[in-house]
Amino acid sequence: ASGPGSPAGMEPALPPASPRAVPGGGLFGWLRGRCLGRSAAVDPARDTFRAMTGLYGSIQPADSVYLSTRTHGAVFNLEYSPDGSVLTVACEQTEVLLFDPISSKHIKTLSEAHEDCVNNIRFLDNRLFATCSDDTTIALWDLRKLNTKVCTLHGHTSWVKNIEYDTNTRLLVTSGFDGNVIIWDTNRCTEDGCPHKKFFHTRFLMRMRLTPDCSKMLISTSSGYLLILHDLDLNKSLEVGSYPILRARRTTSSSDITSSGSSGPRTVGSPCHQNDSGPLSEKHMSRSSQREGGSPRNSLEVLTPEVPGERDRGNCITSLQLHPKGWATLLRCSSNTDDQEWTCVYEFQEGAPVRPVSPRCSLRLTHCIEEANVGRGYIKELCFSPDGRMISSPHAFGIRLLGFDAHCSELVDCLPKEASPLKEIRSLYSHNDVVLTTKFSPTHCQIASGCLSGRVSLYQPKF
Repeated sequence: ASGPGSPAGMEPALPPASPRAVPGGGLFGWLRGRCLGRSAAVDPARDTFRAMTGLYGSIQPADSVYLSTRTHGAVFNLEYSPDGSVLTVACEQTEVLLFDPISSKHIKTLSEAHEDCVNNIRFLDNRLFATCSDDTTIALWDLRKLNTKVCTLHGHTSWVKNIEYDTNTRLLVTSGFDGNVIIWDTNRCTEDGCPHKKFFHTRFLMRMRLTPDCSKMLISTSSGYLLILHDLDLNKSLEVGSYPILRARRTTSSSDITSSGSSGPRTVGSPCHQNDSGPLSEKHMSRSSQREGGSPRNSLEVLTPEVPGERDRGNCITSLQLHPKGWATLLRCSSNTDDQEWTCVYEFQEGAPVRPVSPRCSLRLTHCIEEANVGRGYIKELCFSPDGRMISSPHAFGIRLLGFDAHCSELVDCLPKEASPLKEIRSLYSHNDVVLTTKFSPTHCQIASGCLSGRVSLYQPKF
């Protein structure tokens, strides 16, 4: 048998001779494995991760891009184009930087991309990308003509923090510290902007993400709540009180959803306000109802995810990411007292509640690890690898590569009965300040990281 570093193709994966050949045995076991992508008949290249694990095991700091902090300030976000040909950098001092990630050469600086901090970048395709800022606007850009914006989008009333995109409907989705999630119709975009509508509102909003198939929207809050909109329909606006709250509960206790252990205001990257009430008032919760069978469109679930060591103290969910196959969500949480910080993985639990009369929690904590808790008050953006087998996590002045087990197996192949520690595959340190963001290349064996003093580091295999 080939070892962890063996090249792909040395041991071809063959379809099982019979259903019994699949772990779990029996026809139903084989069918379940097929649905989860476990079957060799479905994924002939399943073992290619062995080669990738070997490559990432030998990864080293390869190059660094550093410009004066007086020019662009801290690095808040990194984003590769889908084809991996361009690396974009969102900077504190109104700038967006573009690099060739293979040669590490600087391509372009958008010196006045915004009038305040640039927070997030999102590619719509290989040439169009969007940026958002604390100046409350979103800008659309075209790589073929970077001297001017395609258009500027106005609609938020406070700092805009992240951008999502539904490739099926071509709807842009943004969220900000005004608590609003806004939908922008890029199909009808002009120089004056795009038609838009307010889709959802909640207090203390931090981050918003769409699952890869856009069937769910997840929203994290500074008060420790995680909101999940199931069976998502972006064409339907949700006014306060108009959405069904079906499966609301804590993951750690059955206490009322509006009681949250918090310790007053805190600053995470930029100030975000917090108090003792949850994202939804008791008046809205009184309208909640349980329903047998499936949920209606945009049904809302409100959770307080379990965080190790934070059972009795509140926590702030600062970073939120989704597994590339939609199997799990990845959270970075910090305690309200700022003395602990955790990276946690939660598996999605699908299906109807076991008992219709009792609420069901659709997330289960599977893996976690305590972080260095360096650089308090700043958000650290972590990410999954393109195949979902590894996590790159900012860790003090560097990054850690984390796996679900020591062999970087698929999440579905190593689900524990109880929460288990993430395994540290490798630690990489090349910065002289706190790392705030990290990103895997979608096409190459490369990782990028950016820090508070403005350095961008690239990591590649060295033999």
